[in-house]
Amino acid sequence: MIADPITLKREMEREAYLLIDRYYRRLPKNPDGSIDTLSEGFQDNDVDALRHAFVSGVFTQEYGATAADFFGRINEYFSNITSSCGNTERSMNMDLWNNAVGRRYGKRCKSRTALFERIKKALEDGELILHPSDKRNYTGLPLLGSAQPGSVIVLQQEKRGKNILFFDVCQKRILSRHEFVTQIRNGKYPGYEIRTINGAAIPFSRRDFNPDNNLG
Repeated sequence: MIADPITLKREMEREAYLLIDRYYRRLPKNPDGSIDTLSEGFQDNDVDALRHAFVSGVFTQEYGATAADFFGRINEYFSNITSSCGNTERSMNMDLWNNAVGRRYGKRCKSRTALFERIKKALEDGELILHPSDKRNYTGLPLLGSAQPGSVIVLQQEKRGKNILFFDVCQKRILSRHEFVTQIRNGKYPGYEIRTINGAAIPFSRRDFNPDNNLG
């Protein structure tokens, strides 16, 4: 069963901190021995860089690079509007850069342990951005302006490329192909249509020239 993206993100952030604490450097602890993520030292530094790259790499392993990129950029958007102080432009640049590094190695590594080791080496080799003052600029797709109601992306495909599992970004809900097809036919997703291919009803996005649409 494919993981829910919201749950996966929380779990992989915790796993990233455990790996960092064990294989890179010790992190602050609570009295019960758990990692104290509310203390200083988790933002705009090497720990932040490793976490972003690792989570993005795992998302690439689970959902593919296109979906991982989308989730990374929408996360930056929501983090910016929900944080009391917001995220600076250079901090977002740092996060998006490190996400891209994570995606690159997520496509090459089959296990999470191997992924972390490769990302740690990337940090040591200077591939990651460790502070917002770094002058390197992320040049991928821009930060999302918002998540429009009814925005859906593909989470899983069959080996032949047929889309079989989807994620409604605003409702934070996973949809099977049957559920998505039914909802489209009921008029719930006007941005999408059904095409019959080899006797099967397949959801497609209507042509909107949006690079964040990965339904074809």
